[in-house]
Amino acid sequence: MRNAVLLCFLLVMAGVATAGGTGGEDSGPDPTETPFATHEATSPSADGKTWTLSVTLDSEAVENGTTLLLTTQICTNDGVCDPPVDQTATVSEDGAVHTISVTPPEDHTYVNWRAKVTYADGGEEFHPFGDWYTTWSTCYFDEGEWGGEASTEDGCVEESPGPGFVLSLVAITVAAAAVSRRSRDA
Repeated sequence: MRNAVLLCFLLVMAGVATAGGTGGEDSGPDPTETPFATHEATSPSADGKTWTLSVTLDSEAVENGTTLLLTTQICTNDGVCDPPVDQTATVSEDGAVHTISVTPPEDHTYVNWRAKVTYADGGEEFHPFGDWYTTWSTCYFDEGEWGGEASTEDGCVEESPGPGFVLSLVAITVAAAAVSRRSRDA
């Protein structure tokens, strides 16, 4: 019985999406270990809002013709990760800055990203190797707890509907009252 419980636990945990590092703490490249001078990402990422990443190659990489292929993967709070997607970057005129944007879906945990670096001699490597850099969302579920600026103990804070939604409700109410009054007067 104990082995069955352990097996069930392991199977459940295998399906849960996890990011490297500590929950809620973004991770990114270390310029001393990569050909990147800097990187900037929208943080935290937010459901339905554009997330942008810019990676700047160091001067040596730019001078020797190094190129980047940036790949993203978005994971949701139910433990499912979308397949990785190679992104088409906008590249600065000097070839140094590579910029991509994605729009995370509702209830996402984080945006993962990595870079495939291709050197002028044809050599390739991934950063990070075998893992992902991560930008956490405004509301995430990690290791049994909710976190992020838009979270509560029980989940994510629902965004309030905008003024258009409220005005639509007012218009529907006024129209319903007018129809009701006509029906009464007839």
